[in-house]
Amino acid sequence: MDWYRHENKRQVRINRQGEMVFLTFPILERQEWVNHLFTTRMGGVSEGIYNSMNLSYTRGDRKEAVDENYRRVADALHCCVEDIVCSDQTHTTNLRVVGRADGGKGIIRRRDYTDVDGLLTDEPGVYLAAFFADCVPLYFVDTKRHAVALAHSGWRGTVGRMGRCVTEKMKEAFGTEPVDLVAVIGPSICQACYEVSEDVAEAFAAEFRRSGQEQEILQAKGGGKYQLDLWRANEIVLTEAGLLPERIQVTDLCTCHNPRYLFSHRASHGQRGNLGAFLGLRAN
Repeated sequence: MDWYRHENKRQVRINRQGEMVFLTFPILERQEWVNHLFTTRMGGVSEGIYNSMNLSYTRGDRKEAVDENYRRVADALHCCVEDIVCSDQTHTTNLRVVGRADGGKGIIRRRDYTDVDGLLTDEPGVYLAAFFADCVPLYFVDTKRHAVALAHSGWRGTVGRMGRCVTEKMKEAFGTEPVDLVAVIGPSICQACYEVSEDVAEAFAAEFRRSGQEQEILQAKGGGKYQLDLWRANEIVLTEAGLLPERIQVTDLCTCHNPRYLFSHRASHGQRGNLGAFLGLRAN
């Protein structure tokens, strides 16, 4: 595919199942007891601006289409829709440990929680789901204790150090040590596409100045505008949280550069559906 640059083949793998096209990450594929994927726009049944693999019930798409899209995702994960647990994203750093009792929430069952941008589990057969259209997906796998986490990190989550929040919560819930984690910073908006205002830039400068790395993530354009590198910012957050650099995969695939294949809020001016990130422990 023309949108998938050759040098990224180490970082992202394109997969097909029937009409559905989805992405996986080699660093997670090595964990044979984990299933994961990241959707593209291709292979669903939604129409119009949601064409075709939209996973949002709240943006105006037909419920029947979104239901079928989830069914196809579940087939690709070799699970059931009832096994998937969805986040409730509001750009927080709030996290929730979930299990089998939460299966289907956000799809076939009403969520009994709000304002949750990250989910964690150590129960096999539970699949975490989070949703994206430029923000950063963060995947975490504890290779020693067999626990996983999935988080949504936009600029607010990133400046709030969502990656550190997840590692601390995994330590609290499962005894996870950061050196045992592998992590993926998934497809999202790149620095060249992500212009932010001065107040956002100042928030990042203040947060990252203590380590002297603010210049690595911000490029001034003039006129109070800056280009923000969420990929590098999240990588810094993860390494400072104790993850080993060689166990962090930064996916160089920009949603905004590829709006035909990936939903992008900026490229579509808000006329779009949602991509989905999914991660779970295989059932015994």
